[in-house]
Amino acid sequence: VIWAQGAWSIERLLRFDEGLKVYLHREAIDFRVGLNGLAILVEQALGLDPFAEALYVFRNRRRDRVKILGWQRNGFWMLMKRLEQDRFIWPDVATVPTLTVEQLHWLLDGIDLAVVHKHPRRFYERVCRRRLNFDPPCRLNSDPGMEAGIVDADCA
Repeated sequence: VIWAQGAWSIERLLRFDEGLKVYLHREAIDFRVGLNGLAILVEQALGLDPFAEALYVFRNRRRDRVKILGWQRNGFWMLMKRLEQDRFIWPDVATVPTLTVEQLHWLLDGIDLAVVHKHPRRFYERVCRRRLNFDPPCRLNSDPGMEAGIVDADCA
């Protein structure tokens, strides 16, 4: 099988459940450590249960390698990614950082999590139709200075 450049991605290979918790180990580890050693680090350094439905992410000193440890029903599994020229941008947080699965994929893609800002989630009350064509939906004001729950005047 010949793989075309860009024909596959980690998202296609690994479909993690969106509700899965992801924990980062802040300090660099010795990458000679195997499954058992990583499980002990989860228990002792992170103070977490290595048998929980979660992923535990570790990095080496040069930040060019990442190991991910997980438990599934009857055994541990481990994934490793090695960058050829780049470095992982590791979050600088005082506590045990918890990520979403989406943020894990961003980290593995080399995106700096500290500078990523999503658009705010919008909640709509109803859709307005005043003429034969459709107007934009009525929205609840989400501006911090406005009173919550006020519907736009266009749609009233």
